[in-house]
Amino acid sequence: MSNDRPSGTPRRSAAHGESARAYLGLHSVRVYVRDQERSLRFYRDQLGFSIAFDARLQSGERWLAVAPPDGTTLLSLITPRTDSPEYKLIGRSTHAVFITDDVAAKFQEWVTRGVRFQVPPRLKRIKYDGASTDASGMLGQGSPVWGAAFATFRDIDGNSFALVSFDEVTRALEAKRQAEAERLEAERRAAQEIEIATRVQANLFPQTLPPLTTLDYAGVCVQARQVGGDYYDFLDLGSLHRLERGAGRDLPAAAWHLAFVLADVSGKGIAGALLMANLQANLRSRYALALDDLPRLLCSVNQLFLENTRDSSFATLFFAVYDDRSREFEYANCGHNSALLFRADDSIERLISTSTVIGVFADWECVTQRVTLRRGDVLALYTDGVLESFDGSGDEFGEHRLIDSLRRYRHLPSHSLANAIVDDVRRFSPHEQHDDITLIIAKSR
Repeated sequence: MSNDRPSGTPRRSAAHGESARAYLGLHSVRVYVRDQERSLRFYRDQLGFSIAFDARLQSGERWLAVAPPDGTTLLSLITPRTDSPEYKLIGRSTHAVFITDDVAAKFQEWVTRGVRFQVPPRLKRIKYDGASTDASGMLGQGSPVWGAAFATFRDIDGNSFALVSFDEVTRALEAKRQAEAERLEAERRAAQEIEIATRVQANLFPQTLPPLTTLDYAGVCVQARQVGGDYYDFLDLGSLHRLERGAGRDLPAAAWHLAFVLADVSGKGIAGALLMANLQANLRSRYALALDDLPRLLCSVNQLFLENTRDSSFATLFFAVYDDRSREFEYANCGHNSALLFRADDSIERLISTSTVIGVFADWECVTQRVTLRRGDVLALYTDGVLESFDGSGDEFGEHRLIDSLRRYRHLPSHSLANAIVDDVRRFSPHEQHDDITLIIAKSR
């Protein structure tokens, strides 16, 4: 249920802007070595690196990569052929620079592990021109001075590396990198939570359809987001657990009755899903009362929904009990869209509201009506996501197009009929879906 209208802003622009800000980092640096296993021992045992990759390629070559403790960049340890130009690069400067927050401490640690340093830690000062670097954008308008300590060392093959400490510019870059990493992690967690919520909500919809002799029925829900606020259900009033839930009528009299539920709660996304779960729990904990006193059941649900939600929350609800022997529907339409009853003679009856929405008024009265289905009749229950789907010109799908679709596909089985209508709605409104689309179709055999 939503009052939102389609936005005129193209979604592509937002997506393009988001991708332009995507994180970019350095993946790996090649280091040419004579013996991969010997070099691996040096980087792992003396520098404290970890193995990132160790695999055999289809060519037969070994792909071996190590990473420093933060894992931001890989060193690919490559053993070139002795007759290759790369072999001549062994024992030279790699032009790779490692960075640490304390060069002196790292120097002492590595020296005790046997690492050979060419240059011990020294202090180097460089003044940046704020007009010619991006540093001013991160550090302010001043011209920062780099007062960083640096040292150089060699690996087991004589390849040389630099080791430097954080300067002002590097700290600013690291802060940005960390902020980006935290943002991505927050997005990952949010996506994971949404995925869990999606699976949980999927289990709230009916998993089986209790069989009926005189009625072929089905339901479908297409959510605008991963989770939503539409809810439909089929409640077996003749189950063995019915009497345990406090029903007054004996089991044989209940065995051929089924409740149809369609609700649309205010809000979308997680907020709508939580309200939907609240309503479903209230209904499923008390639905056995539907046969004995449907108004009392819905009054109880209204009271609980009112107590457990905030003032602005409400739901429209269509609740009906079907008698599989007499073909009679007893229904309450609580502020919901009028159900459409197609008679076999092609006439249409609308099952209009009998009560107001639930969750708003403490002093709430429920009125029910009865209607009997005849052979060949088709009943359609739907949420406003069907009627309020818009095309590119801002026109709604509307009730008249829904009626046309029902007439066109009424010969199909209920499940196929419901899906055909959803397809019509989505063809009419091919852009971003703004509200959940939910349908229940029941065909009298």
